[in-house]
Amino acid sequence: MKICDVCGLPEELCVCQEIAREVQTVKIYTVRRRFGKLMTIVEGIDEQDIDIKDLTKELKARCACGGTAKKGQIELQGDHKNKVKSVLSDMGFSSDTIEIKESRKFNKRKNKRKN
Repeated sequence: MKICDVCGLPEELCVCQEIAREVQTVKIYTVRRRFGKLMTIVEGIDEQDIDIKDLTKELKARCACGGTAKKGQIELQGDHKNKVKSVLSDMGFSSDTIEIKESRKFNKRKNKRKN
C-alpha cells in the first residue's frame, strides 16, 4: 500500500487533489486563431497539484473536441466556455473560483489599401 507524500494517507484515501481543486482560481476565455478559428483557453490550474494531462483528456471527451495542454494552460478547439465551466464544477472545482472572461482577439496584421 502506497502512502501519499503530502497528506500521509494511503493513496486510495488521499484528498490532496480534491482540496487543490477547491482552491484553484481558473480563468476561461476564447481567442481567435489562424483562419478565424476559435480556441477556448483554460488557465490558472496548478500543474503540481492536479494532473493537467488527465484533466485535458477529460475535457476533450466531455466537450467532444480536440485540444492540448501547453505551458500550464489547456487549449480546446472551438467555443466551449460554458460547457467547460459546468464540467469543471462537476469534477470538484468550486464554481465561485471559475471565471469566464470576454474573448481576446488574436492580433494580426491587417492589410489596408488606400484608394
